[in-house]
Amino acid sequence: MKAKGERRKGENDEGGRRAAVRRRAGVLIPSSSFRLSPSSSQLGSVANLVLVWLVIIGALYWYFFVWYERAHNPNPAHVLEAQPGGEVVLQRNRTGQYVADGAINGAPVVFLVDTGATYVSLPLPLARRLGLGLGQPVQVQTAAGPATAYPARLASVRLAGIEMREVAALVTEGMDGEAVLLGMNFLKRLDMTQRGERLILRAPQRGEPAG
Repeated sequence: MKAKGERRKGENDEGGRRAAVRRRAGVLIPSSSFRLSPSSSQLGSVANLVLVWLVIIGALYWYFFVWYERAHNPNPAHVLEAQPGGEVVLQRNRTGQYVADGAINGAPVVFLVDTGATYVSLPLPLARRLGLGLGQPVQVQTAAGPATAYPARLASVRLAGIEMREVAALVTEGMDGEAVLLGMNFLKRLDMTQRGERLILRAPQRGEPAG
């Protein structure tokens, strides 16, 4: 019995020495009474942290999205509708162009004022979404070179308080983006004045000749 007790003591001493070596080496050996599962308070803190970061990321995305849209189109519909009915003042965007919200046949579109375009010109995918009837194809010369276009008739073209009816248009294949070129068959009927970064469009009053 004495020898057995001494053997157990020796084993215990050896186990103690090994545990001490592990502690000095930085090794953590979990015991059966130690659990690594996080508490509910820890999970709640992590969830709150994730939620805060999601809110921050969402706010940053919204800020830069709004900034980009405003830089590209500084003339949204709600700004233009607040102007007097017979006059529209457009602000130049960061690339030097005049871009503005408007409507064709009552559907919202984005216009790009283009004094080099003879007609109001629409991309083919947009014309299809608007349900426009297209005429026979013709060949036209664009800034990007020759292209196929289809004559169309627009029941209504509206820019804020300025509206024209039965406007001729060209639906052009290969046009980039969604913008509608607001060409001279619309613009020539307006008085246009450029002042610095602003373009003022005014519909002639009754009895005045169209510009």
